[in-house]
Amino acid sequence: MHLTGTVSSGLGRAHIFMAQDHYQEQFKLILSDVAWPGTLNVQVSGEDLVAYVALRNFSGVDTLDIDEEIKIKAADIDLSNIDSHRIRGFLREGRSFGGATAFDGNILVGEQAPLACAVLIPDLTRHVDVVEVIAIDFLRDALNLTDGDVVSLNLN
Repeated sequence: MHLTGTVSSGLGRAHIFMAQDHYQEQFKLILSDVAWPGTLNVQVSGEDLVAYVALRNFSGVDTLDIDEEIKIKAADIDLSNIDSHRIRGFLREGRSFGGATAFDGNILVGEQAPLACAVLIPDLTRHVDVVEVIAIDFLRDALNLTDGDVVSLNLN
């Protein structure tokens, strides 16, 4: 699966979750090392949004706020060749940290060499059209990205 979108700023809260040891141990199994404690947000639209909704559906994340036509198109996408990983949630000091689904991939910008990454779909998320990308590297620096830059994601 291929997704293209534009880099956008997030709420600045991903680091709270990404820095948790429980998550980092699981990210190591996917990325072969600890993940940078944050996510790169990539906003998608059109057919890329349809594909992202298919990933959300596969992950079990509700898509109530999505147009019915997009839901119908997303239901027709075959995801049998996409690798996914279940990220288990946990409870710490009375606070719940939810689970997520991660999809292996690479991120590409222009002619630069692709970098290994994963698309992370938290079970509880406010994002409907924003893909959260995790990687070993701080992707904004590694790929010289600013808001509005176009990136491509290839999922394995």
